[in-house]
Amino acid sequence: MLLRTIGFCWTTAAAASVPLFITSSYLNRVLPPFSSIPLSNSKPLLFPSPSFSPSSSSSLSSSSNSIQVKHHHHSAMVTLLVATTSDPASINPANALLAMPAWQPGPHLQDDMKSFCNEGVRVLLHGKSIVVEDDLDKRWEEKTGEVVDEVIFFSKHTAVSNKPALTVHPIGVPHLREGDVPPQGGKPGWAALPNPRIGPWLRLLKKLAQAHNLVPEFEITLEATHHGPFTNKPTMFLEIGSTEDYWKRQDAAQVMAQLVWEGLGLGGGTDVGNWSRENDKKKVLLGIGGGHYAPRHMDVVLKDDVWVGHLLSGYSIPMEDPNQAKGEANAEIGGTWRQSILAAYEATRVAFPGGEILAHLDHKSFKSWQKNAITAFLTEQNIKIGKPTNFY
Repeated sequence: MLLRTIGFCWTTAAAASVPLFITSSYLNRVLPPFSSIPLSNSKPLLFPSPSFSPSSSSSLSSSSNSIQVKHHHHSAMVTLLVATTSDPASINPANALLAMPAWQPGPHLQDDMKSFCNEGVRVLLHGKSIVVEDDLDKRWEEKTGEVVDEVIFFSKHTAVSNKPALTVHPIGVPHLREGDVPPQGGKPGWAALPNPRIGPWLRLLKKLAQAHNLVPEFEITLEATHHGPFTNKPTMFLEIGSTEDYWKRQDAAQVMAQLVWEGLGLGGGTDVGNWSRENDKKKVLLGIGGGHYAPRHMDVVLKDDVWVGHLLSGYSIPMEDPNQAKGEANAEIGGTWRQSILAAYEATRVAFPGGEILAHLDHKSFKSWQKNAITAFLTEQNIKIGKPTNFY
């Protein structure tokens, strides 16, 4: 039997006699209606042991403060972290994370899935391909009443080069036409909201990988926007590549788990890449052009304080050559490049409220007619173009 209150997980099965410690600073974060109640930050709140059964209107007391709680499940914003048991590069980091302190069994979503919770983080394990379970954020909200703030996936990475890599990237298939079948999930023309943590977490990942001596063996890199599954909330993938030997590497799994632990502020730290708290620098990079590993965009994003949204590689902005050399100066340039740019821009704009989205072009990756067409289109759409120095 599972019992929950104000977004926390209660379980009668695990550690029934162990009290759950939740700091008052965390309560203040998840219970805005009670922000006026002074909760001392000097000591943790001792919640009743999980065998305690809260009624729909429970009294939770902290020293002299007594709080009446009525169905405040919806006030908790949670991070949903998804992994699959079918992929060692997905389940190994998840298991490494779950081996860290304070995890408890979580709500039941469906029979072939398991969940675990720790503060405002929910780990969801399933057994299918990581790119096929659509709408997990929406399904979680409908089943639990909790509001999902962001979605993070652990996954393997494959590459023709077989080069070992740890990668971070947004997802979507904005260049596909309606009726196309996406080869790796998602819906044609869709770009997920990019998780604002992508840039800060890439930089944190590089530091952690260096500290664990995974660099230079592993390349630490962004990837361009690609694949599914379909999500509704800000999303990112964390991947280990690029062959089975590397997918199974426990040191790489440990670094990815540590990235999530530190990045989400579990264990009492401050989370990393929190746009709503740290957005005094308002510029956000929207990458356009270049190869899959976004080298020109990487040069910018590795600098401190740079935020990054979607990254459209050349294959995501297909342009049909109008053969302008034959004198057709105003020939229409076919392909889905316009829809792709607009979908990526719009998703980035929504994911970074109040942000100034600047398109950053990999100029050398374009022929002159392509660059001219993209630049004219961006201007027409009132999308600003930024140089590297504009982001620092």
